[in-house]
Amino acid sequence: MRLSPVAFWYLRHGETDWNAQGLSQGNADVPLNATGFAQARAAAAVLRGRGIATIVASPLSRARVTAEIVAQAAGLPFTTDDLLREVAFGGQEGQPMQQWFDDWIAGTFTPAGAEPFAALRTRAVATVNRLLRLPAPLLVVGHGAFFRALRSAMALAPDVRLANAVPVRCEPEGAAWRLVPA
Repeated sequence: MRLSPVAFWYLRHGETDWNAQGLSQGNADVPLNATGFAQARAAAAVLRGRGIATIVASPLSRARVTAEIVAQAAGLPFTTDDLLREVAFGGQEGQPMQQWFDDWIAGTFTPAGAEPFAALRTRAVATVNRLLRLPAPLLVVGHGAFFRALRSAMALAPDVRLANAVPVRCEPEGAAWRLVPA
């Protein structure tokens, strides 16, 4: 499955305590910390005036609250989409990010109870393709591993971490994509 060649914005949620501690979050609903709230407000200021027409977020509170802050600053409503949820890391949720993560991306290891990276990529592409039919420009507020799956679909290295609450414009460029920080 290929990602539709339509430009969109992506924003990973603000920081949580688990991010700061290097712990896997997955579907654990870990809230933003004080730094995360500040990051969300800074992202909102950067995104204001960019012409964003639609904001859709993961329902997990760290993404939903980040979207709420951005939407309020832009004077726009936002919706949530359950398929934007972060990957389920199974037994690794709440545990330190370790060597298994690169193997998970490579498809050579999937933690017990976790969603395989290939399945996440399929879900991410299908979900974003569906959302790209909404009024543009679209802002997706989501998660780090979810964005790694999108990077993979964009013919970009998936093993690059997206910083918390740093807006990125995803622009199709031939067979690949380019990511432009706001």
